[in-house]
Amino acid sequence: MLSIEERPEDVADRTVLGHWEGDLILGKYKRTALGTLVERTTRFTMLIPLKVKDAQTVRKACAKALTKLPSHLARSLTDDQGREMSQHKAFTIATG
Repeated sequence: MLSIEERPEDVADRTVLGHWEGDLILGKYKRTALGTLVERTTRFTMLIPLKVKDAQTVRKACAKALTKLPSHLARSLTDDQGREMSQHKAFTIATG
């Protein structure tokens, strides 16, 4: 996993489409969760309902959402370092 500071310049300065940031929004008492994917240049946001917030469910749901996009609109994903994002290597393999 790369640190956020190691992102390429075109990702950091938001000049190229297709670079995303992912996170979770947790509901009351952390019983429910919603995945968020935000495109860095346009701020287009996808909300991904999650039945559970474990790493495998989050990985599969985010991969499914991003693989529906044309490849030039799904170049990279930066997410936080929470436990639910721990399957980043499997995500990379699944999404190419």
